[in-house]
Amino acid sequence: MTEPERQQQRDPLMWLAVLRGLLDRPLASYYLLLASSGLLLVIGLAMVFSATSVPAYAKGGNSYSVIAQQVAAAVVGLAAFWICHRLPRRTFRAIAPIAVIVTLVLLVVMDGLALLHASQVLPAPKIGPIHSETLWLWIGPVQLQPSELAKFALVLWGADVLTRKGGRIVHWRELVLPLFPAVGLLFILVGYTDLGSMLCLMILFVGLLWAAGVPLRFFGMMLGAGLIGIAALIMAPGKGYRSSRFGSFFQSDAEIINCNGEKTCYQAKQGLLAIADGGWFGVGLGKGSLKWDWLPSAHNDFIFAVIAEELGVVGCLVVLSLFAVLAYSGMRIARRVGDPFRRMAACAVTLWLVGQAVINIGGVVKLLPITGLPLPFISDGGTALVVTLAAVGMLASFARAEPDASAALHARPASKWVQLVWAPLPPLPAPSRPTDAATVGAERRPS
Repeated sequence: MTEPERQQQRDPLMWLAVLRGLLDRPLASYYLLLASSGLLLVIGLAMVFSATSVPAYAKGGNSYSVIAQQVAAAVVGLAAFWICHRLPRRTFRAIAPIAVIVTLVLLVVMDGLALLHASQVLPAPKIGPIHSETLWLWIGPVQLQPSELAKFALVLWGADVLTRKGGRIVHWRELVLPLFPAVGLLFILVGYTDLGSMLCLMILFVGLLWAAGVPLRFFGMMLGAGLIGIAALIMAPGKGYRSSRFGSFFQSDAEIINCNGEKTCYQAKQGLLAIADGGWFGVGLGKGSLKWDWLPSAHNDFIFAVIAEELGVVGCLVVLSLFAVLAYSGMRIARRVGDPFRRMAACAVTLWLVGQAVINIGGVVKLLPITGLPLPFISDGGTALVVTLAAVGMLASFARAEPDASAALHARPASKWVQLVWAPLPPLPAPSRPTDAATVGAERRPS
């Protein structure tokens, strides 16, 4: 066999070596995270505009009203990304208890106003400049979704509490105070109005405990308690739409296709029809029919159906691939960072974003019940986008603090102006302890 023939035989595997070389670079996690989240953000803005242009024009005569709000939220989110990208670990740990307290207060106010209105104590869920509506809380002109803030707050506070406990957690009593009471209260307050966000909180809480090294038997007990809690919230008085949604998941495809606009399966039906219409390459960006009031919440929890209709299977695979890259980069950061707080927070944020994407997409394609969760980066929603970009900014800060990445940045430091505008140098990794045989023997030798 000649040399060119040998080279040609090796060519099919050369791309693996090239890919391995790229992934072995110190800042690979950082750039993969920026690329995947940035592309998802761009796709999200394009799809929100496509899904909302017609309804916005029909409602107010301005096709750009909704996308303008989403772009404004993206600008605020990028500012939050930039701030979190620059913050050191100690700052995240310092603001963790404040974030949880503020979130709990907002949730209590939102749920309290809803309960007072439901019990006819208040004619409307409003006291002065503060009023609530389902999942949202208005404080004057500011609109917030406290359940989204709860996700980031739980990541920070949970990672801080578990880090303070130190070592490996081997008994459930080590988790009782203060973790379980506060987390349980957070689950109840969020789950009362937003079951999907409570599921997301459960996923990221599992990520925190898993990264902390909690024994597997604990997860079995928490799974049983979680299932009981979810069942209770589904069957709660006044929440009949939840059981209807859950029941529609078990309907056959024929029953879904034959349902009409009054039935709970209508949204699932239109989503499946949109996926079928899209085919491999879609009908074209902006040319879909869902925006013509055929699909409820097309710009929120069912925006993946809009992607399937307009961009086809290829567009869906691009989105799924970007979430896969995000998952890989996030778990790579969690594995490579040196301290437990960064490890637990990175694992929790990754499972939060990827788990929420799986729940959302699974509901659209009828692999999971519909929960109403938005698709991260892509669905319309200001609070969700700002919080998501802030969490990604924290992940980016952790990626720069990987030992290899930190050493590489210090070896070739950027100019002071670049550090001022973008991000300061991360701390150098702590020197590893000597592990040679003589040192170990000296440590173990009795005095």
